[in-house]
Amino acid sequence: MPSRQPVLHHQPIVSLDDGAMVGVEALVRWRRSESELVYPDQFIPVAEETGIIVFLGLWVLREACRTMVRWQREFPRDPSLTVAVNVSARQFAQHDFVEQVSRVLAETGIRPDTLKLEITESVSMMDTEYTVEVLTQLQRLGVCVSIDDFGTGYSSLAYLHSFPMDTLKIDRSFVAQLDRGEQGRQIVGTIMNLARDLKIRVIAEGAETSEHVEELKTLGCDFAQGYYFSRPVEPAVISGLLAADPELAGSARGSECDALPA
Repeated sequence: MPSRQPVLHHQPIVSLDDGAMVGVEALVRWRRSESELVYPDQFIPVAEETGIIVFLGLWVLREACRTMVRWQREFPRDPSLTVAVNVSARQFAQHDFVEQVSRVLAETGIRPDTLKLEITESVSMMDTEYTVEVLTQLQRLGVCVSIDDFGTGYSSLAYLHSFPMDTLKIDRSFVAQLDRGEQGRQIVGTIMNLARDLKIRVIAEGAETSEHVEELKTLGCDFAQGYYFSRPVEPAVISGLLAADPELAGSARGSECDALPA
């Protein structure tokens, strides 16, 4: 395998209702050598500062969609497995961002409703009018939209209510507080209540222990990802999981992009 290139790992997203894998999040790493990977916290800040993140982000989007199309063909199921891709602030600010997404959809042939674009809460609040416009255009394409790291951006609930989105993703720092007793539980519970009011689904990041998972189930959280289920792994590992257990991604009762019933 060539060195000094970006590679994708994938972390499963699991239904807390029945334990089925309903999707994956695509996460970029940089392969420095055959045996050494560089992780995002070491190169994403530089990529953001230099503007390279725009090109890297487009590569991630295209590669993630291509990989998901292959899995969907090899392991067909209903509902289909989905892929979540992070969108950087610079990417989101590009005047042709929606056109870029549209081209990737056409090039890869991925079903738009099986692609979920994740923007952070802080990015969504930079220019709320622009955010609403772009998210609306993305949903017209049929793409799912998620607000990532929810709870860390101090957004106005009035603005949040106006954003066209499919899911909230609770930041791992709040899930970690489930270990701290009732106060931590109340924070996650408040986010869950907000999501129910907005009729959207919730994914909890950073589910590391069985206690986290049980608390999230009790609070009515829909989906989770974290080391309790799996670390981010290479595509071959995901392929192996799907091949070994055809029911793994097919028994969930709903996609994480499906809206809650009114």
